[in-house]
Amino acid sequence: MKPVFEKVPQLQWESFHCEVIQGPDYGTRWHFHPEIQITLALKSEGHRIVGDNISPLHDGDLVLVGSNLPHVWHQDESRRTDGRGVRAIVVRFLDTFLGSDFLARPELDGVRSLLRRSSRGLQVHGATRDTAAQKLQLLVKTTGLERLVILLGILDALASSKDLKPLASASYAPVLKLEDQDRMERVCRYIQSHLTEDIDRNTLARIASLSEGAFSRFFGSRMGRTVPEYVNELRIGRACLMLAEDKLNITDIGLDCGFRNLANFNRRFREIAGTTPRDYRRRFARARAG
Repeated sequence: MKPVFEKVPQLQWESFHCEVIQGPDYGTRWHFHPEIQITLALKSEGHRIVGDNISPLHDGDLVLVGSNLPHVWHQDESRRTDGRGVRAIVVRFLDTFLGSDFLARPELDGVRSLLRRSSRGLQVHGATRDTAAQKLQLLVKTTGLERLVILLGILDALASSKDLKPLASASYAPVLKLEDQDRMERVCRYIQSHLTEDIDRNTLARIASLSEGAFSRFFGSRMGRTVPEYVNELRIGRACLMLAEDKLNITDIGLDCGFRNLANFNRRFREIAGTTPRDYRRRFARARAG
């Protein structure tokens, strides 16, 4: 099943949409929209899917989802009937919600970077989660200028925090610095087009016009991971998509994603996705069925 486009029900008098979801479930399908989304699960038990990431869902879960990144939140089936249900705050906004050039202002550099990073989805942890959760609960009670100020405060808190964890795999959105984009794009394009083959670091260094040692440092500092780690993330990300949408057996999917044998595929998949390929396919099928 492919994600469906969702029209956010923004009202004429608001520059961004904020709502409290309360009921037996979230009432949504696997979907996407151009608006950036902040979701705070005040009361919820189940799982969420952001891109190719499936994670458990518990009280207090806070996630920032980038523009047009497919996602869905699901309440556990057993919790729909025990009276507990869902209570969540969802905020959706376009990056132009305060004007087409608002984010171009130098004071918004951190927020602009945050929204770029949100293209993979970001889970918020620690003290930042507590601060943002408090502001979100205040946001739903306010109107007018105060409402805008609170949202900007939330974005500022997230932009300056290190308590953010990317969710979707690197295959969804490699993190690139603008000044290095051309060099990194050449490298990433080569890796993507040779993903099923052995990828030689010397070749990548030549593509980047760097020595092997300089390339390793360059790649690690820009991508936050080594070349083998990045390649494995891409391969597992591709495997996740195939497990979700293809009918191939798991061994064939592993081979098609560049793994030489099933044991290695299973080991790497568990390291990165936190589950086995078989369990991932089963959970994804249940999640999409609602």
